[in-house]
Amino acid sequence: MRVCVATVVHHPEDARIMHRQIGALLDAGHEVTYVAPFTHYNVTPAPRLTAVDVARDPGSGRARKALRRGARDADLLVVHDHRLLRALPFRRPPVVWDVREDVTGARLARAARRCHVITPDVVPEATLVSPAPPPPGDRRVVHIGRLSAGRGVHELIGLARRLVPHGIRMDLIGPADPAARPLLRDAQRVGLLDWFGHVPLRHALRMAEGALAGLSLAAPEVTGLPTKVLDYLGRGLPVVTTPQGAAVVDRAGCGFVVPLDVEAALDAVLDLKESPELRRTLGARGHAHARAHHHWPDHAPAFVARMESWADAPAPTPSFAVQSRSAG
Repeated sequence: MRVCVATVVHHPEDARIMHRQIGALLDAGHEVTYVAPFTHYNVTPAPRLTAVDVARDPGSGRARKALRRGARDADLLVVHDHRLLRALPFRRPPVVWDVREDVTGARLARAARRCHVITPDVVPEATLVSPAPPPPGDRRVVHIGRLSAGRGVHELIGLARRLVPHGIRMDLIGPADPAARPLLRDAQRVGLLDWFGHVPLRHALRMAEGALAGLSLAAPEVTGLPTKVLDYLGRGLPVVTTPQGAAVVDRAGCGFVVPLDVEAALDAVLDLKESPELRRTLGARGHAHARAHHHWPDHAPAFVARMESWADAPAPTPSFAVQSRSAG
């Protein structure tokens, strides 16, 4: 099966797109063409991919041209941005829209008449769960993912400032919107935090291990489950999250749900610092929940089978090299 995967918004190394979905398709022996803003993010495409470079957030005409090129010989087209549904080429294979945000039932119903739709009910949100992460420590907190005003960059910097007297550092792992970069550089320059920028997923997850807590602070207008919450669970970290992550945190019993407020987040972090037993218990609960429900290798075969059925293509026989690597 030949699959074209497309985004004009997300980072080409986006964990959901590249490291889970595309990775699963490649491991199953399928061919993937990836339409993404590689140059914009200064990313070199993985050698196993056929890459089509596109500007970030282009106009409809340029987006349609990139999709036409990427999907020319494809059996399936998977798009990760709603705006790409308005730029589909006239001649195209079956289309799949991977919904990345909360949308109304009416919009989903309209989309379902034109394409297949992936929601968390179809493909569960997932992560790579560590077999045996170290217990949470007490000297640093961590945030994985994109940094912007909507994703709490001002509150994170404010929290970092309040944590310094308590001997707690903040590690920020992920790219930042242009408006946030000067703020982060200034905060790092004066010693409030460490900002690492974009880090490959597996390295970012290892960097998070052993932290006091994983942070997910987002403005109310940012909707959907932050996948960073699952990343924290998979690494055995207690979670401090705004209400977007409440469903998972409450179900797993693994952290605190707070408003987008520096003082509320500070109180939660200090409660964890003062109680080693509490943070070990919350971390262990979250890890067990993630392993039972959100470990991507458990869901990858069903995802690939669904893509094959939508493309009406038979499953290929993976090569020995793919089988060996997947087993590891």
